[in-house]
Amino acid sequence: MIRVKFNMLLVLPFLLLTVASHANDRGDDFQALRAELLALAKRVNALESSNHALREENERLSAARASANATAATHGEAAMDAPATRVAATPSWAERIKVKGDFRMRYENIDEAGRDSRNRSRLRARAAIMAAVTEDVEVGLGLASGSDDPVSSNQTLGGGGSSKDLKLDLAYFKWSGLEHLSIYGGKFKNPLYQAGGHPLLWDGDWNPEGLALSWARGDFFAHFLGTWLESDSRNETEFSWMTQTGFSQPLGAGATLTAGLGYHHIGSAGKGTFYGDDDDFFGNSFDPASLSYLHDYDELEAFADLGFEIAGQPARLFLSYVHNLDASAYDTGYAAGFRYGSTSARGGWSFAYAYQDLEADAAFALVADSDFGGGGTDVRGHLLKGGYAIAKNWNASLTYFVNQRQANAGSEHDYDRLQLDLAFKH
Repeated sequence: MIRVKFNMLLVLPFLLLTVASHANDRGDDFQALRAELLALAKRVNALESSNHALREENERLSAARASANATAATHGEAAMDAPATRVAATPSWAERIKVKGDFRMRYENIDEAGRDSRNRSRLRARAAIMAAVTEDVEVGLGLASGSDDPVSSNQTLGGGGSSKDLKLDLAYFKWSGLEHLSIYGGKFKNPLYQAGGHPLLWDGDWNPEGLALSWARGDFFAHFLGTWLESDSRNETEFSWMTQTGFSQPLGAGATLTAGLGYHHIGSAGKGTFYGDDDDFFGNSFDPASLSYLHDYDELEAFADLGFEIAGQPARLFLSYVHNLDASAYDTGYAAGFRYGSTSARGGWSFAYAYQDLEADAAFALVADSDFGGGGTDVRGHLLKGGYAIAKNWNASLTYFVNQRQANAGSEHDYDRLQLDLAFKH
């Protein structure tokens, strides 16, 4: 606006002089033009006055805002030019999704009496993605290497470098809409507690299929698991259920005692195998004529473990016991042992020992530990394990089994197994 006025002031006198010099020649037309130019000059002056007033008002407002912001900063308040309200951020899809997985390389030597020594290299790879559908609903999907073995995701290497299988390992929902209670459905991680982490009754790779409830409040917990060993009526349906209840009680000085009871029912009597060949009962008693289980597995379980510290390192003692109420012989099993140390941080180390005796019909053999004594029941002996953390989430370990197999079957023999592992997880 200032530039416009300046230009007009330069031009206007010249125009007026020109008009004046020719007024007598042009008559009324020039008088009219002169009047219009004078009116335009008045309007320019009025606009300039208005522009000056606006500049002064802007300067006054800027000074007032600066003073108010300085006062607000002194009192810890929001500045005048900050937004009056905040919009709650909506989580993006990336924030609602978690990914985890692990990878393990293994060398294994098996020395079983009456058989040639066996050496093999194996791997296990697992990956899972979990999505928060709502605040209290999670859906998960996981894949794992290996065959369809329900208690192993190991894949033996060979076949000239042939491609290997990936199987559906997890497919579940988790609902936690009620306080202290979580409900699972589909194929999910086993929620049942295992004292000392020792797999007396259930292999660590066994992911049940069905429905589970886990409840915890204060020091107390309870679990219910209903799982389909077979859901198709054409293949002898079997829906089994398992329950646990217990407590975890701090004892002071960093010690915690966890103990509880469980009762598990697997209605297998008179039925054939659920996995493998028709005669694969994995140590359980069966009728050789009909190739069917002799017993149900009504397992009464008791467990306890004590966690504490020695020299600043975590330590744990544990004991597990099981008795099959439906069998009259070879119906008892137990495991006892300890763990010391941790491999959760770089340079950490750990050592574990356990002794286990699991008679032929003490537990349902199909889902028992697949490593101890070659898997299943009718096994006893020692387990020794040492581990070292090369880096965070990267561990090396050695596991040695000194076991006896088939004592109840009348053909007891030695079974030794060595495992060297490199394991990585995310």
